[in-house]
Amino acid sequence: MLLSWFASGAVRKKSRVIDLGTGTGIIPLLLYGRTGAQKIQALEIQENMVEMAGRSVACNGLEEKIEIIHGDIKNPGEQVRPTSYDVVVSNPPYMKVGHGLKNPMETKAIARHEILCGIEDVVIFAKRMLKDRGKLFLIHRADRLADIMSAMRDHRVEPKRLQFIHPYADKPANLVLVEGMKAGKPYLITEAPIVVYEKDGRYTQTINDIYGTPAPYDRIIENKTAPEQ
Repeated sequence: MLLSWFASGAVRKKSRVIDLGTGTGIIPLLLYGRTGAQKIQALEIQENMVEMAGRSVACNGLEEKIEIIHGDIKNPGEQVRPTSYDVVVSNPPYMKVGHGLKNPMETKAIARHEILCGIEDVVIFAKRMLKDRGKLFLIHRADRLADIMSAMRDHRVEPKRLQFIHPYADKPANLVLVEGMKAGKPYLITEAPIVVYEKDGRYTQTINDIYGTPAPYDRIIENKTAPEQ
């Protein structure tokens, strides 16, 4: 939800957009709802997740607007053309291999751990696929920020904007939103932080405002039903 909101300001109706590791397809659905982009592609390596994402798109009647592609970020295939995208978005796996508890379910393990895709893979993809001055948007764990910034600089995707996300006002940030620009000039803006919860557990007004912008979550049909084996 926060990633689609963070990226939406860079997406115009004629923008070419691709979501990496789309999972159930929720990010392109929300991004389309916020921007009305004419075409959004979404890349996913896991076949069962591709089927779920396809059903999510079909349930919302957006087959002409959102294209789900079964492919690998390292070899995405002919449907994904280099230097042709205005915006790349990604909610990549957060955990390094060997860190944290690995889920015994392969689908969830791949989504959460850098088994098939890491930060550098996402940045390399963005460098290959973005037009000059095209933008990459990520959400990741705040404690991986140094890795993100280093990978971006190494591959000519200049960090341009950060926004930290705190679960509570008195707690450290646990997530960070990052915007980078291919072949951009050095200049980094740190936005005011987002606090998710009030002390009593209610959403803050900031979160309510974000969730209440166009295409609130409850208008999107997300298919989470596993395909038949």
